[in-house]
Amino acid sequence: MSILTFLGGIHPEYQKDRSISEPLREPGFPESAVIPLSQHIGAPNEAIVKKGDIVEEGEVIGRSESFISSPVHSSIAGTVLDIKKTFHPSLGPAEAVFIQRDKTKEKKKYKVQDVDNFTSKELIEKIREAGIVGMGGAAFPTHVKLNIPENKSVEILIINGAECEPYLICDHSIMHRKTKEILQGIEIAIKILSPENVYIAIEDNKKAAVFAFKKAIKNAPYGLISKTKVVLMETKYPQGGEKQLIKAITGEEVPPGGLPLDIGFLVHNVGTIYAMYEAIYFNKPLTERIITISGDCLHRPGNYMVRVGTTLREIIDQYGIELYKKPGKIIFGGPMMGIAQPGTEAPVLKNTSGILFLSEESARVFKEEQCIRCAKCVDVCPVRLLPTEITKTVKKKYWDKAKELNISDCMECGSCSYVCPARIPLVQYIKEGKNGIAGK
Repeated sequence: MSILTFLGGIHPEYQKDRSISEPLREPGFPESAVIPLSQHIGAPNEAIVKKGDIVEEGEVIGRSESFISSPVHSSIAGTVLDIKKTFHPSLGPAEAVFIQRDKTKEKKKYKVQDVDNFTSKELIEKIREAGIVGMGGAAFPTHVKLNIPENKSVEILIINGAECEPYLICDHSIMHRKTKEILQGIEIAIKILSPENVYIAIEDNKKAAVFAFKKAIKNAPYGLISKTKVVLMETKYPQGGEKQLIKAITGEEVPPGGLPLDIGFLVHNVGTIYAMYEAIYFNKPLTERIITISGDCLHRPGNYMVRVGTTLREIIDQYGIELYKKPGKIIFGGPMMGIAQPGTEAPVLKNTSGILFLSEESARVFKEEQCIRCAKCVDVCPVRLLPTEITKTVKKKYWDKAKELNISDCMECGSCSYVCPARIPLVQYIKEGKNGIAGK
């Protein structure tokens, strides 16, 4: 099997061996949950419960009438303590529902649904009602992505199991533990989208997942076998980017400012596909997910099945997270694109893939120096941009020039900053430029 890749990218220390052999741990219910009403790209939800209400596990507690939105559900059974602004891992202060768990309630059991007669429209509506969003990090509402405009079609569906961020192995965990279920989720996507071909893209450092899928596909229904193929990707960052997967697998390029759908592609994360399976087969909303808890401050890194809304403080206190070093930085997500947290009040969201406890040495910040025009940032940029030129325009607030340099196409992967010998925080400047253009 040939190994596929794209031009550019980097090879950081992947650190996945820290937790790859650890079993999946299911700590159970948190004592309380803090559930932000906005956990997706799009219109924020409004609370449909009030202080003092009794809520059940899986009950809708916030929704919006906007199409580009996604409802949120209670991840535990209990009492609504309050609805107020609190710290959001990526948005800052944001409205959230505070719920105190009812300790007399056991975990909800979801019944198997008869799925054979669902139409494509009904499948999409069930996915919407389950509150499913992109779980690879973007958190784009999945039902919106599945609603294909009449003038477009999906020729190739790519299932993203690359998981290129260092430390993170939550996708690997679900791929080799829930292989058949993910294939059933792919069948749902095929029924909705009718693609000509389906590729399951996995990096070559996840051999267990590759073998699991190859074996499962051999025993799958003919319709799935005839369309679906496992493709092996080079272990390289950011191999899991949509445009990078498309280029590596097919040689096609998404045009600047365009979307994969513009050229007949759609990409879904494996975690999203599994959530679709649970929504359709069990009518289960997205109230829990696997996250990787790792870093060089931990005695025992690993993967945990965590309820949405569980705070970082409770994860540390209740889940037995032992630190043998004082963290210099705590990051939600991976070290390249994750967001550092100022405290321990942040809750786990639907798209939280990991929590990293990094020592001061690992998280050190360097002093910015003068650019030496080495062009290393250009060589590694996965979307072929000119990071140093963009940074110059941002520093001078030349927003029109920044747009001409396609600043909006930057995926903020951090590859340019990683290789820069002058330690220029290029991604930071690019983010500033995007904000400057938006506020122009």
